[in-house]
Amino acid sequence: MMKNRKKIYEGKAKILYEGPEPGTLIQYFKDDATAFNAQKRAILEGKGVLNNKISEFIMTRLGGMGIANHFIKRLNLREQLIREVEIIPLEVVCRNVVAGSLAQRLGQEEGTALPRSIIEFYYKKDELGDPMVTEEHITAFNWATTQEIDDILTMTVRINDYLSGMFAAVGITLVDFKIEFGRVWENDFARVILADEISPDSCRLWDTTSGEKLDKDRFRRDLGDVIESYAEVARRLGIMKDMPTVIQGGLH
Repeated sequence: MMKNRKKIYEGKAKILYEGPEPGTLIQYFKDDATAFNAQKRAILEGKGVLNNKISEFIMTRLGGMGIANHFIKRLNLREQLIREVEIIPLEVVCRNVVAGSLAQRLGQEEGTALPRSIIEFYYKKDELGDPMVTEEHITAFNWATTQEIDDILTMTVRINDYLSGMFAAVGITLVDFKIEFGRVWENDFARVILADEISPDSCRLWDTTSGEKLDKDRFRRDLGDVIESYAEVARRLGIMKDMPTVIQGGLH
């Protein structure tokens, strides 16, 4: 069935296919894991199934609190029906705790709580290593307007507030996360909405008590038990019901 579909785009973790109706796409979650700008690669059986379910859960709840996003519905274990958007070429990173590149760049100790959340922009360009950019770069190169940047910042703050509380309630600290946005056109008016995914691939999630990493850093740093950790996040969120065989690699 997938062979008969028109592939629109293939990224490191997902494939986009033409949707059943104009203005829609089918988003397929792969088991491919990459790190360090795809220099490190592996296939982690069941990862796509878990990310599909977790992202569905989060996008649905964000939509319920008024954060417009591209998610329409989950179709099956690996696929979602989504709205087609014009992706803004920016990765938006929101940080609550020092970790990853922030610790390396500024010589700060990983695990240090930030006095306030920090939002950073990165130009979405793999061949350049997704360089960090400022609002000046974004407007100068016309990647987004000043109003769109304001909308993105407002939504990112609201997403961070909601997700921080949601994860805290199940004993998980939201250290940081990466999100993307896209435009939907209504006549001549473009509206910015949340796109891509929100999952342990795009968030740093630490057990609040032990500090154990429950996210993609387990793959980046060769800590092992990647799928088990993703499944633990799903279990704590109460969405593991029909997915217990994922960790045995039984779902495709």
